[in-house]
Amino acid sequence: MVADPGLDAVARAYVGLALRLDRVLPGVLDAHLGAPEDAARVAGETAPDPDDLAREAEHLRGELARAGHGDAARAAFLDAQLRACRVLAERAGGREVGFVDEVERCFGVRIASGDPDRYREAHRTLGALLGGTGDLAGRLAAHRDGDRLAPEHLSRGLRAAMAALRERTAATVGLPPDEDVVLEVVDTAPWSGFSRWVGPRRSAVTVNAGIGHRVTHLPLLVAHEAYPGHHTEHCRLAADPDGLAVRPERQVFLARTPQSLVAEGAAELGLEVVVGSGWGRWNAEVLVAAGVPADPERGALGEAVEAVMARLAPVRQDAALMLHDQHRPAEEVVAHLRRWLLVDEPRARRMLEFLAHPRWRTHTTTYVEGARLLRPWLLGADPQPVTARLARVLDDPPTVAELRGETGAVAPSAASRPRTGRAVWAPWLRRTVAPHRTSR
Repeated sequence: MVADPGLDAVARAYVGLALRLDRVLPGVLDAHLGAPEDAARVAGETAPDPDDLAREAEHLRGELARAGHGDAARAAFLDAQLRACRVLAERAGGREVGFVDEVERCFGVRIASGDPDRYREAHRTLGALLGGTGDLAGRLAAHRDGDRLAPEHLSRGLRAAMAALRERTAATVGLPPDEDVVLEVVDTAPWSGFSRWVGPRRSAVTVNAGIGHRVTHLPLLVAHEAYPGHHTEHCRLAADPDGLAVRPERQVFLARTPQSLVAEGAAELGLEVVVGSGWGRWNAEVLVAAGVPADPERGALGEAVEAVMARLAPVRQDAALMLHDQHRPAEEVVAHLRRWLLVDEPRARRMLEFLAHPRWRTHTTTYVEGARLLRPWLLGADPQPVTARLARVLDDPPTVAELRGETGAVAPSAASRPRTGRAVWAPWLRRTVAPHRTSR
């Protein structure tokens, strides 16, 4: 890669800005892969003023516009990230920003409510899959109860899924030597699981045993957080210090930015890439081989149910719009979640709690719109093997604009009638510090 001094200077400044932004918005920095002394130096500075950070972000955008653009894609990535940094700093400083505008400025997508007719169609498909008669929510709850994993099998099941998906990931896109994921199981927590980068080439995944996991849930959780999801992306980059030096902007992972939308979308689809159709039966067979009770036929049904439920993923984004854009009462939002996602009131209220959090109110969009945008690019018809496309998204991810251009995707405003939107798994809860957090 030919050096571009102008871009390099902006990129290094962007890394410093990201580290400082994390001081006024703790948790917005998912991972820092650069030199520890850089982070320590920023941590020792006087606490920054959010307004100063907003001005710095806009100043850097101006510097970027004046720099040489020998690498247009790299410049576009930095510009989109800096645009998001500005609005995040403005919000940290107390400035009011409309919800839809905040989403667009942070992620580069314009969102709108989903189509109830599509939700009704998904319900009809789900009813046919589940069979039986009576209330659909009750039938879905019964299916999920039958898919529950006994607590005494959770650790063994997680380790089996982790080992199998690690092997698949290594065989398809490759893993650096000495990478590792430490698995931790706790008894009580307000979430299902989360991962955090502890480096070098190490992540820790903590899972809450107290909520009752499902057999079908295990590979989705592991694929998203570890193999081939966030841990894989981080450790592949961390294993290439020369590359990080050439493109310093890759040293930081910022939540609530276009970078996170692309990363979360890819993580949502990772299981389909490294295992493919039939992952439900495959997972059950992996667990049985490890001595964990599982039924391959139920696994196949679980996969089919998850595929249909994924068509309802925009319901959560609807709920965020109802709360923050339309300013609807909380009870209406709970009712909307219960009606379309077929969940009970306690679960709907847990979803509401996260959606209402001022720090993470936009995060659901990364799953809904990220998967919608990545699916045709990553899994659509293309001469390039799907695993090569996954490697590209892990190592040198395309920008939102690139994805839209390369796939001929409809404009983001068409999210009101999503046609390709599918999030195999849409977590609703994250920590307020760095880790990715998941719950079902």
